[in-house]
Amino acid sequence: MIQKIEHIGIAVKNINDSNTLFKKLFGKEHYKIEAVESEGVSTSFFMLGETKIELVAATNETSSIAKFIEKKGEGIHHIAYAVDNIELEMERLKKEGFELINQQPKDGADNKRICFLHPKSTNGVLVELCEEKK
Repeated sequence: MIQKIEHIGIAVKNINDSNTLFKKLFGKEHYKIEAVESEGVSTSFFMLGETKIELVAATNETSSIAKFIEKKGEGIHHIAYAVDNIELEMERLKKEGFELINQQPKDGADNKRICFLHPKSTNGVLVELCEEKK
């Protein structure tokens, strides 16, 4: 089952400029920058209490983030939820009628296995499921 909000993903054009901006906003530095080459993105994480903010910038023109920014501009991209068992949660959600973008979990940033739900089945919100890698 879904446990909590794991992070909120924000699509940005430039990871370094956005790190500076969010450092001013939050009054603290990011704790990690990580490339996810399979997705064509660079990520940066800020910790706020128990919730993380993930800045996501495209590293190539064909990544989903590049397409998102081209279409909608910078801004909130997704909400990620922590789950104990991603395979069981994916199966449960499929049975409940949600459309999965990924049919199998894949490796994501911050030591997670991830899966996305299509926004057309979640009232326009891109939902990410995150399971801590064992």
